Amino acid sequence: MAQENSGFDNYMQEVGRKALQEGVSQRTLNTVLPSLTHNPRVIQLDQSQPGGEPNSAIPPFAPYKSRHVDAARINGGKSKYRQLNATLTEVERETGVPGPIIMAIYGHETNYGGYTGDFDIPRSLATLAYEGRRRALFEAEFMAVLKMIDRGVPQSAMKGSWAGAMGKPQFLPSVYLRLAKDGSGDGYADIWNSEADAVASIANYFVHAGWRRGEPWGIAVRVPSSLNREAVKNRTQAVRCPRVHERHSQWKTMAEWRALGVTPSAGHQLRDDVLATLLEPDGPNQTAYLLTGNYRVILDYNCSNFYGLSVGLLADEIRS
Repeated sequence: MAQENSGFDNYMQEVGRKALQEGVSQRTLNTVLPSLTHNPRVIQLDQSQPGGEPNSAIPPFAPYKSRHVDAARINGGKSKYRQLNATLTEVERETGVPGPIIMAIYGHETNYGGYTGDFDIPRSLATLAYEGRRRALFEAEFMAVLKMIDRGVPQSAMKGSWAGAMGKPQFLPSVYLRLAKDGSGDGYADIWNSEADAVASIANYFVHAGWRRGEPWGIAVRVPSSLNREAVKNRTQAVRCPRVHERHSQWKTMAEWRALGVTPSAGHQLRDDVLATLLEPDGPNQTAYLLTGNYRVILDYNCSNFYGLSVGLLADEIRS
């Protein structure tokens, strides 16, 4: 244990030298670095994460949907939406990001603020960076923590998940530095305690990821048995999250999909000129979805088709 702590302390000094070169003040380093200790629990949690075999079978979406778009989350979202209606209306007016979409992210990330994590973020990220398995990622996030503290965020406020996601929207420190917003007008983006700041920050994330005002995320559709799926198969490989995107078809306009017999099952419609990709999460003869560019924005928040679909579907339920 003494050897572990000695190695950790030495690594912290090394990181401190890099931070100084990146503009972090010596005062912040003198305050923060000596206060940190190695956290074995964080390493255990990191090493217990499932690896995900590259060719493992993809489970069905329906059970995931029933757990994540359930009555409790829908009712909680409707209640929180009413509570924050004035704030959400103003944010949607400014950004074009719909309030129900923001609420669906809030509901998925922290159950509307019900659980945000109580790990000490500076200690967790310092430990993960020192452990070294994903040092490039975690050292950069720890450096962002030091910059946050240097800019006035209290070290004691930084609570979140063991892997560094913080506050109501579960932002990583680097994301906080880029996109956290002060929605309450007090000069401080307090994503831990202020729902106005959390809402504004989620919307700002979506704006920077390319959200298109007035465009639905997608719609449920019926796919005819006559559709030639091979003919509409996606032939390109995405740079980010290729396994997620390879399940999507080629992009076609809504008019083109309708000509192929793909028709909306209920609810939202898409304009004829809107581009969309087809996703059949549970295979042929089950509910399918036409997904717009705004669905890709949801994936930017968390690159998982199940996450993206359940956020969109929860938002539709909250709106209804």
